[in-house]
Amino acid sequence: MTMNKKHPYLDHLETQHKKGTISRREFIRLAACLGVGAGVGLTMPGLVKPALASAPKRGGVLKVAAQVLKATHPAQISWIMPSNIIRQVAEYLTYFGADNVVKPLLAESWEASDDLKTWTFNLRKGVKFNNGDLFTAKDVQFTIDQWLTKDVKSSILGLMGAYLDKSGVELVNDYQIKLHLKKPEIAVPVHFFHYPALILNHKTFEGNFLKAPHGTGPYTLEKYKEGEVAIVKARSDYWQKGADGKPLPYLDGMEFIDMGADMSPQIAALKSGAVHHIDNSDSPGPAVMQAVKDDPSVTVRPIPTGTTRVLRMTVDVKPFDNVKVRQAIKLCQHREKILALAYQGEGLQGQDTHVYPNHPEYCEIPTPKYDPAKAKKLLAEAGYPNGIDIELNVGSEWTDTVRYAEVLKQDSIPAGIRIKIKTQTVKQYYEKWTQFGFGITPWTHRPLGTMILNLAYVADDKGKPVAWNETHWVDEEFSKLLTQANGTVDVEERRKIFCKLETIQQERGSIGIAYWMNTWMSSAKKLQGIKAHPNLYMLFNGAYLEG
Repeated sequence: MTMNKKHPYLDHLETQHKKGTISRREFIRLAACLGVGAGVGLTMPGLVKPALASAPKRGGVLKVAAQVLKATHPAQISWIMPSNIIRQVAEYLTYFGADNVVKPLLAESWEASDDLKTWTFNLRKGVKFNNGDLFTAKDVQFTIDQWLTKDVKSSILGLMGAYLDKSGVELVNDYQIKLHLKKPEIAVPVHFFHYPALILNHKTFEGNFLKAPHGTGPYTLEKYKEGEVAIVKARSDYWQKGADGKPLPYLDGMEFIDMGADMSPQIAALKSGAVHHIDNSDSPGPAVMQAVKDDPSVTVRPIPTGTTRVLRMTVDVKPFDNVKVRQAIKLCQHREKILALAYQGEGLQGQDTHVYPNHPEYCEIPTPKYDPAKAKKLLAEAGYPNGIDIELNVGSEWTDTVRYAEVLKQDSIPAGIRIKIKTQTVKQYYEKWTQFGFGITPWTHRPLGTMILNLAYVADDKGKPVAWNETHWVDEEFSKLLTQANGTVDVEERRKIFCKLETIQQERGSIGIAYWMNTWMSSAKKLQGIKAHPNLYMLFNGAYLEG
């Protein structure tokens, strides 16, 4: 990728890297955000091509054990599994892999102004939707308009709405678009790979992708039946080429077979050869890995990740409106015990702030100790000298969240916190996840701390919690600091801001995070040409079946 000019901040980044104040990984990650490629020794192809164990074979249908969840408008997708199906048909402007470095996809290149308020994206030419329509900047403009339309109720509005209005999207020509931001933002290219951010065909999309499934991806959608099966079929005219010079994909098609949320039948299907891959993106955990790691017909690919379980308390619901009650509940988390019993020790302890230790902005803060005596004292100060009775909602098939809840229930008793655990199916939890007063919600990996905080812990321009702010917690000081961090390129300076952000969220926030989760991608050994992704996204354009 070549750019017209070198962003002035790169000199500072290079100096920081030479001094050792930022790692090479962070240098590359930030340079990529600024749109820098070959000029600083980076290569940024449109498709990551993992090392191949053998020459790619063409043909065959990949069978995936999954859940086929409700999907209509891509921008409304709240869970990864439906996006893993639709991403085979539609595509994003950018993407990132296991290295968390943003790379071009439908956007061929980009550059930012010196003040990070004007972003120019150059689009790939010659790309067609699967109905024959040519992909142009009008499709990008239309798609962004959908994201920023309040009635669509997309989480992308919460992510991008603070810095971008519809009026700020300029159509320069058929293959170039400019974004004029209300405030500086360094992570725009990363936000374009938020999993609901699939690019739509402006000529045919009318609110339901399943009725006109026209995307630029390597497959066409042949069938999508919620709760049963989704089938995609290979295109012959996809824009990316394989190692043999012919259009991808190598596969003839893919079948996503709904086997429910219980992992046992999925594991049995993988071991028997009935399926080639398990999509456990919304239910990551060691159970699958441990069940198949010694099976010679299965490959387990580990990946470090910022995926977690969020103990969430809605701040406009009693008794969680009282910060001392929230503090008391968080103090009842015995983190080492929870991690060991809920997730078999396969992860890191959390600090009740939604910033992962491998986020570039992460500031190391103390891990709170289990302290039921202090929790009991806080409850009394909050007006609950006799303790509280509360209901904790969890999805029954997320076995680690159930165990998390059980450990918390037992360890909260000495503090006078009496927890009743209410289990429901994962599907039922999905339907009400933003409505519970108290629950445990799965949150997947995001490459930047700013990205996750903007998605889940701020308000819109009218002061209302954004779509994915499930706890309705809005803190004025926190929001101002986050806005400042969004426009701060210097990693060290951004980390100083994050020390304050993390402390605020730990002390008066609405969540507990007891642990961060290791994850694994488990597939049949014959499935080649893939890499594990920290979100367990199925970036399978180059996937093929041996034999």
